[in-house]
Amino acid sequence: MTRDVRSSLTIDASGPVRLVLAIAVAEGQRVKETLAVTQDGQPVEVHELSEEHGGRLHSCDVTQGRIEVSYSATVDGRAEPALFDPLDEIRYLRPSRYCESDTLLAVAAAEFEGLASFELLAAVSSWVGTRLTYDGASTDPTDGAAATLLSRRGVCRDFAHLVVALLRALDVPARVVAVYAPGLEPMDFHAVAEAMIDGQWWVVDATTLAPRQSMVRIATGRDAADTAFLTSIGADIQLVSMEVVATADALAEDDVRAPVQLG
Repeated sequence: MTRDVRSSLTIDASGPVRLVLAIAVAEGQRVKETLAVTQDGQPVEVHELSEEHGGRLHSCDVTQGRIEVSYSATVDGRAEPALFDPLDEIRYLRPSRYCESDTLLAVAAAEFEGLASFELLAAVSSWVGTRLTYDGASTDPTDGAAATLLSRRGVCRDFAHLVVALLRALDVPARVVAVYAPGLEPMDFHAVAEAMIDGQWWVVDATTLAPRQSMVRIATGRDAADTAFLTSIGADIQLVSMEVVATADALAEDDVRAPVQLG
């Protein structure tokens, strides 16, 4: 499978600021890529930083003005499945800022009593997918899983947060993954959930908006706080425009109840 991905950002900075980008595909994939950052037409020096789980951050320092970011990559084949780390069983069972699993203990126990393993994973993903309405205008960036459950609306990150929180409440390690998602409509950076079953990570997408088999990992973490595509440190910035494109030479028919590993 060959996938072509690209993204571009236009940013206005009000003063000196460090920008941290999480838009490059994760390590462990055969990639040909380019990344360019310019300010007022002049190239900006970019430094790469490695994150856990193969994520790559790109950091640059800019001043007041307009910044253009352009990234493109061709990914050939599929990456090896994410490795098991004993610490993951602890790290991804804990409640986090946007995945308040402790708050949702009673809901999880009442809705999924008696289920386990892949049956539980499919049930949680289906439950979230059928009870939430995808609505790009309904969510606030600071909303967590509990607020999403109450509003019954959200975008991909909200679906993923609720899946992760419910699974953690049931003692299943779970985390959020930012991906490029060929076939996604509307096209954007996408968020899905990964759950650890039998010592391996399996991906679910409660939105069912794109086939999991064609997704490309960007960043992995406890929730959206760990996987944001843009972080700024310093002066205020404004995201003027953003474009994301992801295509594949073939899109699979995704059986939403079948176990799939992100590659």
